[in-house]
Amino acid sequence: MAEAVTLHSLVERDREHECEGYGLAKVCVRVVGVADLPTRFGEFRIVAFWNNRDAKEHVAVVHGDVLDRDDVPTRLHSECLTGDALGSLRCDCRDQLEVALRALGAMERGCLLYLRQEGRGIGLINKVRAYALQDTGLDTVEANLALGFRDDERDYAIAAHMLKSLTIRSVRLMTNNPAKIRQLTQYGLQVSGRIPHVIPSNPFNRFYLETKANRSGHFMDLAGKPRLPEQSDFVLVEGMPLERLDTAD
Repeated sequence: MAEAVTLHSLVERDREHECEGYGLAKVCVRVVGVADLPTRFGEFRIVAFWNNRDAKEHVAVVHGDVLDRDDVPTRLHSECLTGDALGSLRCDCRDQLEVALRALGAMERGCLLYLRQEGRGIGLINKVRAYALQDTGLDTVEANLALGFRDDERDYAIAAHMLKSLTIRSVRLMTNNPAKIRQLTQYGLQVSGRIPHVIPSNPFNRFYLETKANRSGHFMDLAGKPRLPEQSDFVLVEGMPLERLDTAD
């Protein structure tokens, strides 16, 4: 009888793994470490990945059995030092991360990829420069363009390969960003559904969220338009006012 595949067995499987890679950069990943990760949001395991493109260390945070499964609830979360670690109110990243982990931890199974793509892919220093431009009145898209970047420099080829390495067959993607759905599909990962990620705005990030909705095409209602039926069940973040029920990616 063949030995059952486990997260730990993926480390040995990938020890000599090489492939043609995903995307224009031909990125290839290997599972290189697995450990238990008890958190305030639930019991998880953390899976560390090596990649052949750069020195960035991406991880998957896994709850339950996701191996060789269909319709796995999945969140792609891009690193945000100012939000995730420092609690900045200029974005909604920390709330997105905590709400996602809490939701996935309450499900039978789920997966969150923590991707080292600070500042929508432009890096921390350039994000601070973009913030300075926003302080003068530019929106987040205009600031990126002024610095010579695209609106969003993130590439989800590495996310697609990570999910394939975890033998996940299809995902229900927790997002309001159509680019994530489009890119995963482009790289051969089946997106079987979308789970809206509803986060209230605050006075410091509302303009940022409006820009994401109006200029970046995110699935958000910030102008009083009727919500899609799937967006009718709000996720409330502890400590946020109940009257603000806007959405963000």
